[in-house]
Amino acid sequence: MSAAAGLKAATVKHPDAMAPLIRILDELREITRFAGRDDLGSRLSMVRARVSDPRVRLVVVGEPKNGMSTLVNSLVGASVSATNSDLSVPVIVEYGPEPTATLVRSVDGRTERQSVDPLDPGPAISGFGVIRAEFTQPSPLLADGVVVMDAPGARGADNTTWSMIAAADAVLYVGDAATELTVDQIAYLQRIQQICPTVICVLNKIDQFSHWSHTQQRNRELLDAAGLGFAVAPVSAELHRQAGLSGNYQRDIESGVPQLIDHLRDYVVARADSVALDAAVQDIRLVSDHLALTLRNEVESLRDPRMRAEITDKLVRARDEADQQRQRTANWQVTLVDGSTELMADIEHDLRHRLRSLVRDAEAEIMQTDPARRWKEFGTDLDARICEAVEENFVMAHYRSVELSEQVASKFLADNRAAPLPNMRLENPGEVLEAVQPLEPLESAKARVGQQILSALRGSYGGILMVGLVTSILKMSLVNWYSIGAGVLLGINALWDERKNLKQRRRAEAKVAVARLMDDVIFQVSKESRNRLRAMQRVLRDHFTDIAADVAKQADEALRLAEAAYQKYGDHSGDRIADANGQLGKLRGLREQADSLTA
Repeated sequence: MSAAAGLKAATVKHPDAMAPLIRILDELREITRFAGRDDLGSRLSMVRARVSDPRVRLVVVGEPKNGMSTLVNSLVGASVSATNSDLSVPVIVEYGPEPTATLVRSVDGRTERQSVDPLDPGPAISGFGVIRAEFTQPSPLLADGVVVMDAPGARGADNTTWSMIAAADAVLYVGDAATELTVDQIAYLQRIQQICPTVICVLNKIDQFSHWSHTQQRNRELLDAAGLGFAVAPVSAELHRQAGLSGNYQRDIESGVPQLIDHLRDYVVARADSVALDAAVQDIRLVSDHLALTLRNEVESLRDPRMRAEITDKLVRARDEADQQRQRTANWQVTLVDGSTELMADIEHDLRHRLRSLVRDAEAEIMQTDPARRWKEFGTDLDARICEAVEENFVMAHYRSVELSEQVASKFLADNRAAPLPNMRLENPGEVLEAVQPLEPLESAKARVGQQILSALRGSYGGILMVGLVTSILKMSLVNWYSIGAGVLLGINALWDERKNLKQRRRAEAKVAVARLMDDVIFQVSKESRNRLRAMQRVLRDHFTDIAADVAKQADEALRLAEAAYQKYGDHSGDRIADANGQLGKLRGLREQADSLTA
């Protein structure tokens, strides 16, 4: 266990010294609500949280690869910030009797906390959805009442970094000892100073560059020329880390990190009340100036008689627009329900029409030939045509669904577009037709040679008998050349009639098989089509229900704002002017009280 484990975190900001600031901040927040400046109210809430915290918040910022993470690890005496990863998340380290590590994640829109191994948090930090990492360490600096925050290695428009600077009592800006500060870096420091007046510039990696003292002197000159009286502390966080591993006290002194920690204790921690007062008063002055400008502009507008007429007209227009929006969106559900019903009926009719046309074409083909000759080929071709017809039917359903969505969307304003519908097209019609039984084989197509021979013999027997009886009158035998010839002719005729009857029977059987196949196709495809159309209807219903709710909310909000403006600028403008002037007087008093705290 660390030697600092027995320490307790110190309270470096005294509540009695912070109480006047908190009272001023609370009264200022009331004025921001009166002026309608919620943005300034949010900033004051952040300042209040910073002032109320009894510890000193120290934020480490800088450009990537300048050694910020290594410096943070040196300050707290533990590896809490990743030094060899491109992925950077905010790291907050505060005092605790035992090392702990907690990750704050965003999972499905909600925030979750997860405890991880404090000795090896790197793999977990690099995971998906990590918002920040929170550590506790029994470090002497942290026990002195310091909270160290490592901002992501980014500069410019990084909202996370700027929000951390706004919540800080002091900022460590880490630069590289290789080159002097650039114009952009000076401008960045000036912006930081406007938010947090206590800034210390750290010149890191002095062990790698022998000309670091020249860079330090040049940076001081540039800062002074820009009106920034910041200290420039030369350090080597890597040299401090190596000295800690080897126990070399002399190299640790050469690293400059112990001197930086002493500087923080003497000029930040020991002056915590003064540092907090300076930062808070600067925020109060800035917010007061913005509030005063807002209230003065409002008073000038209230005294303009043209403003009253304009606000009255705006209220009337807002009421008319709200009524029109409600009327336009009142019948969208009727349009959706009627359109969905008609769409289902049309798609069902189109499917039956396409399949009925296929039945007529198939029957015509059956009547032109003997179906038994190429029944398998006929079935394969019919399946292909059925797949094509079903696919075209679903394409029609898709485009009609898009039209229905546009019709419902037309009931709303132009910026409310149609819903993103699921694709109604069939990529593979075979999946829908898989449950359909194949075309039935023709039972009458089976070869019946015995039946044909029997029919031929029956015809031949009748011919021989009839002609033989006639020729017997001429004293000829029953079986003679004439009766035999007649028997052969009648046998051939009977065989021909038998084959003709079998062909007609096969054609009738083929028509029945096609009709059964189409009934099965209609049953399966209609079910799939209805399911998809109902799913489409639910998508449209949910989408436009949300839009209707948003439209109603927007109309109500616009009307509320118009009525609120009318209350301020309309018939009650005199009362509003008096109240605004009273708030301006109160604002001046609070500004004077804040200035007196740092006098």
